Order: sequence, then C-alpha cells, then structure tokens
Amino acid sequence: MKENKYDIIVIGAGSGGLGISLFMARVGLKTLLIDKTDEHIGGDCLNYGCVPSKALIHVSRLMHKAKQAKLFGYTISGKPDFNKAIEYVLSKQAIIRRHENADYLRKEGLDVVLGKAYFSSSSAVKVGEEIYTAKKIVLATGSRPAALTVPGIEKVRQFNNETIFALNDMPARMLVAGGGPIGIEIGQALNRLGIQVTIIHSGEVILPHDANEMGSILMEQLIEEGITFHLNAEVKEFTNANEAIIQQKDGTNFKQSFDAVFVAVGRKIVLKDLGLEQAGIQVKDDKIVVNKYLQTTNKHVYTCGDVSGSLMFSHAAEQQARLLLNNFFSPLKKKLNNDYMSWVTFTDPEVATFGLSEKVLLKRNISFEKLAMNFDEDDRAIVDSYQYSKLVLYISKGGLFKKEKILGGSMVAPNAGELVQELILANVKGLSINDIFNKIYPYPVASRVNQMIIVKHKEKQLTGALKKLLKFLFRFV
Repeated sequence: MKENKYDIIVIGAGSGGLGISLFMARVGLKTLLIDKTDEHIGGDCLNYGCVPSKALIHVSRLMHKAKQAKLFGYTISGKPDFNKAIEYVLSKQAIIRRHENADYLRKEGLDVVLGKAYFSSSSAVKVGEEIYTAKKIVLATGSRPAALTVPGIEKVRQFNNETIFALNDMPARMLVAGGGPIGIEIGQALNRLGIQVTIIHSGEVILPHDANEMGSILMEQLIEEGITFHLNAEVKEFTNANEAIIQQKDGTNFKQSFDAVFVAVGRKIVLKDLGLEQAGIQVKDDKIVVNKYLQTTNKHVYTCGDVSGSLMFSHAAEQQARLLLNNFFSPLKKKLNNDYMSWVTFTDPEVATFGLSEKVLLKRNISFEKLAMNFDEDDRAIVDSYQYSKLVLYISKGGLFKKEKILGGSMVAPNAGELVQELILANVKGLSINDIFNKIYPYPVASRVNQMIIVKHKEKQLTGALKKLLKFLFRFV
C-alpha cells in the first residue's frame, strides 16, 4: 500500500487545527488536514458552539429589548417566530462556512482528506484505505457534550448544544440540566424567545468557574426575567416524557414537569477509535497524557484544543496553536501557561473573568489585595440602568519602589467581555494600575469603571500622614 508523505498532519479542523494547518501550508510545508466530513470543518465553535449560540443570543436580546420598550408606552403585539430565529442562526453560520470548508482550504494550499482517521503506527495515520505519514502529527479532535445518564432519559425529548439549533418547533417548557455557561446562555436565550425555562444545577451557585458573587448577581437578573432555578439539586429520574424527579442535596425530592430537556452537564473527550495505543500514546483517566509543551508520550504527536484536557475554549485552542507553531520553528520552546487566560459567559449581563482567581492566589501564597466595586455610582450604569453590576480586581501589594499590578479579576455587567479587555491587556503585559489611573477616558464611556475602582483604591491610601505631607507641600512649594 502506497504511503502519502507529509511534513505535518493535523487531525481535526476546529479553531486550533485550522490555525496550525493554514500557517504551515502558507510557510510552504506539505500539510494534510483531516476531518470526518465537510460539515465538521469549523469544529464545535462554528457548528454547535460559539457562532450559533451567539447568533441565537443576539435574536433573543432584540426580543427582550422590544419587550422593555413597553415601559415607555411602545405597544408590541404578536409572539416570537422561533423558526425565523433558527433561520437567522443558520444564515450566519453559512456566511462563515464560506471560508471554512474543504474546497476553500484546498485553494489555500492544504491537502484535505475527509473521513475517520486513526493511527496505524507511531508516525502513520489511516483514512479509509489510504495511509499518511508525517514528521509531526497534531491531534485537534475536540470534545463532545456529556450525556445525562439517569433512568428514563430515553423517554424524553432531549437536546444538547449539537442538536438545539436544529429545533424546528418551540416547546412551551424547557428543563435545563446544568448551570454552567452553556446551560445558562441557552437557557436565557430560550426564555427570552418565549419558552418557560427551569434550570437544575448541582452546585450552590451557577457558573462554578467564576467568582461566586458574579454568578449570584447574574442569577438575580435571570430570575427577574422569569427563569426558575433549583440549586443543590440534580435530575434523579424521568418518570415519563414530561415529568422528572428532582433530588435536592438535603435528600428531599420533588416533581418537575416540562416538554423538552436541554442537557448541559459538561464536555467529554472522545478518544475511542483513534488507535492511540498503536501510536504509543498513553491515556490516563480518559485523557491523553501530555507535557507542558502539549507533546504526547509519542514525541512526534501533539495535541491542541479540547483534546489536550486543559481549558475548553476556542480561544484556548488558538493559544495552544500559537504555542505549537512557536515550538515547531523556534529552539526556544514555550510551555503552556493558563495564568493569563480569560473567558466570557455571553448572557445579559455578561460575566467576564481573567487572570488568577482568588482561590489560586491563596493556594500559591501570593500576596494580593482584593478591590470590589458596585456600579451604583457610575453615571453610565445609572443612565443605562445596570447599577446592579460589579467589578472585582486582585492586585499585587505595592511598595515604595514596587508597582501595584493587576493579577486577575471578574466583572458582571452588560458587555463585560468588551469592558475588561484593557484590564486583560494590563494583566498580560504587567502594567501598573497607574497606567489606568492616568488614562483619559471620554465621558461617559462604560469602561470608566476600570479607572473608578482604582481611584477608590488610591483614595483609601490617603492616610493621615500623607494628608499632612500634601498640605505641607501645597503651602510651601
């Protein structure tokens, strides 16, 4: 059987796989990209995740704003057309798919093979009857939504993030299992489109990877919109197609009725049928064993994205792709470092988190000060009615010759993901908080809150001794 030789093979055409393969091809290296089907190209982000969910959120936000206009005498009639909303989602995916498909990528210089790939040896991959070899192989096969495995699940009409955008009719009541970002984002969008939403979450607060206070503020806003929450609870059993038994942490049960279920209980890495053992790639606890350079136990094979077992974000895959590309060409190898990672839950209000959390700072014995500020005195928040918002920053302890720097933080506010971008830049570049303190912000941009929290911090530093010194200088200088 003929072997097809390449410089690099990338398995999986999500954000990480596309970034690596396109760059390698543009450099002039012989590059092969493999994915299951043409429809899979673009990965979870384009097909089932970021793109369709944000399009649906956009539609639902317009619906919500229209309802709010009633407060000012604007009369609205009718009800949302759910099929129109889904049509909008699909149309936006189609635009992006124009440059994320096999024909387009081939024109960009890539060889693209469609089909299931598995290792036939340490340096060879087989697709169908063809064998492909390369100096380096990158696994970028992503992850899948975890299933809800409880008795009676087969009786119900259920969806996850891979199937919800194919929904062709609107159920009256949706039970959402899971209070993480996917469950909360989709839950709010469906609620704003007219579906009665109930969210079941096993934790004490939603969004377990963000600061508790941020999840609590968001939940208060979602409750005001009509979403029902049951925390410290989980689905125990489905008794029929429209009823679930919910078990609470204290051991008590109650019945919950619904018309459909949206499952958002996490993600899982699927390694079956990849032939990893034939390539000498070790797996532990259902994850591929990788080092800080994303290299597997087979030194010729690397991972990128969700399959690496690290943070499951599209932008994390992009970060890992950049790391791999650096290490493929530079003798100065970089290690994976998530200390400056950020993420956003695209609800309304949004929750944005970046850098080191309070929990990590305490664990590492890093000296820090926590700054917290509500938006009740911010002029823009007042006129736009989001005084409920909050910003938390963790800053390093300063001194006479030591700068105070931003170590991490979190914000809950409309457009928080945009507002924190300069804070993220300050965090990544190690800027002093004085750089934000001295910045001139056009009044009244929403991002002035980033300066306000630092101004309040500096006001607290006006001790009696410092006041006396300033008075002296004013009178005699």
